[in-house]
Amino acid sequence: MSEPPSSRPSPRASATPVDRRGLFERLVEFLSPGPDSTRELLATLADAEQRALIAPESRMMLEGVLRMAEMSAGDVMVAAPRMDLLDIDAPYDELLHRVIATAHSRFPVYEGQRENVIGILMAKDLLKLQRSPDLSLRTLLRPAVFVPESKNLNELLRDFRSNHNHLAMVIDEFGRTAGLLTIEDVLEEIVGEIEDEFDSEATAAENGIYTLADGSHRVAGDTDIAVVNDSFGTSLPLDNFDTIGGLIAHELGRVPKRGESAVAGGLTFQVMLTRGGAVRWFKVARQQSAAVPGARA
Repeated sequence: MSEPPSSRPSPRASATPVDRRGLFERLVEFLSPGPDSTRELLATLADAEQRALIAPESRMMLEGVLRMAEMSAGDVMVAAPRMDLLDIDAPYDELLHRVIATAHSRFPVYEGQRENVIGILMAKDLLKLQRSPDLSLRTLLRPAVFVPESKNLNELLRDFRSNHNHLAMVIDEFGRTAGLLTIEDVLEEIVGEIEDEFDSEATAAENGIYTLADGSHRVAGDTDIAVVNDSFGTSLPLDNFDTIGGLIAHELGRVPKRGESAVAGGLTFQVMLTRGGAVRWFKVARQQSAAVPGARA
């Protein structure tokens, strides 16, 4: 009699993949397992850079992706008190002055109170008002997007890309406006500093100081203090700091945030733009001297 067929599956019929790695490869994996935490993964990336397996720029971007996965909109937003807004009822000249002074491309527009944001205005759309003064500003507004402070940056970036929005208003748990952030703010967490609209001019500047339409000046944060003294006729101290950004940060006791101001040497330094934990641009104006009682004009 013939033996009954075996119930064991044949090797060809097995669905289990065959591990074709050599003994040495399996031993290396056993002795050096993959990273089990974000910290270990960051250390692995640093080691890969040291061994020239990845470029430093690639490592920075990968680290940025990992950090961004743990961040929310509230972590990178511009807080509400420092937001640059436009009043829907403001005259055209005032709107234009505000746009030129702040140099943003998009502005939240409010009606009545700053909390009541009714839309977003593209700076370039003001040209339409100039050509057609009878045109209503409301018709130029684009819908405002609102997101909670807890919104994950990964999700927010995906929303920005799918909805073609570049600015979002951030609201707190009580529904109040907490701040705003742009797609550039999110991307900079991955790729680092993104060159802004002023940078092309900065390369051609001799001293990093530009005169604005209202008579004030735009000064780069890394401008030498000696250059500022020469340009404005001031006597700012040169002993402890080389750049005006370092001096102003020292005066405030911390790195200032966008919209904040400090006074030094009879000049008011208002932060226009910050990048990478440092001030990129200041708006600088001379302090208005108070009238002295009895003084002659």
